[in-house]
Amino acid sequence: MTDTSASVEGRVVMITGAGQGIGRAYALSFAAAGAIPVIAEIDGAKADAVAAEITAAGGQALSIQTDVTDPASVKAAVAATLDRFGQIDVLINNAAIFVTLGRQPFWEIDLEEWRAVMDVNITGCFICASAVSGPMREAGGGRIINISSSTVPQGIPGFTHYVTSKSALIGMTRCMARELGDANIAVNAVLPGMIETEIENVGRNDAGRAAVIGHQSIQRQQEPMDMVGTLLFLSSPASGFMTGQSLCVDGGAAFI
Repeated sequence: MTDTSASVEGRVVMITGAGQGIGRAYALSFAAAGAIPVIAEIDGAKADAVAAEITAAGGQALSIQTDVTDPASVKAAVAATLDRFGQIDVLINNAAIFVTLGRQPFWEIDLEEWRAVMDVNITGCFICASAVSGPMREAGGGRIINISSSTVPQGIPGFTHYVTSKSALIGMTRCMARELGDANIAVNAVLPGMIETEIENVGRNDAGRAAVIGHQSIQRQQEPMDMVGTLLFLSSPASGFMTGQSLCVDGGAAFI
């Protein structure tokens, strides 16, 4: 019988970029739901702080200083997770460069900045997915969730490098879903809108914030917790027959 449970109890969930911002909210929420978050974060001190917060609340967590652009670093993080817990059930590719980017026309984007965005936002996801795919295949299944962006279907100007990287992630999601389906590994993408922590970090003023909200069907500020339900669902048995999909969770700013 097909398992339709929406529980993530006991599932080991590796989350990249989980030491701060939205990723931190994901880690805390998964821990509250009974999962075991692995905080794979380039800033080791921030990763440790999130793990300590989870364990202080009675949960389990593992913090690992991880550079998603370095295959050796990612391989070590996967090995440490398997050594500690014996499994990796879910990978959430969340690490990305965005908040440090300035809005500018594409012809003014510095080539080194372009390459840095691609290295983290798409190559980093490729490296992490590749690293967990072997253990997941051996275990008989798993989930890979790629965090894209609703800036893709909207074609938001001023951040062409970011939008391009997140668009590539959707294509990668579809290809991986095809290649991993026979191993019972589901691969999906989630496209958030402009979440509160991001708006604060990019320094949007009240007018900019109002413009973002005004473009949404549900006209309120998106919070990190607005993403959690979708991520929990995609990480649970309830979504087991769903793969290769891109889900906008942006208050109806974009429809795909």
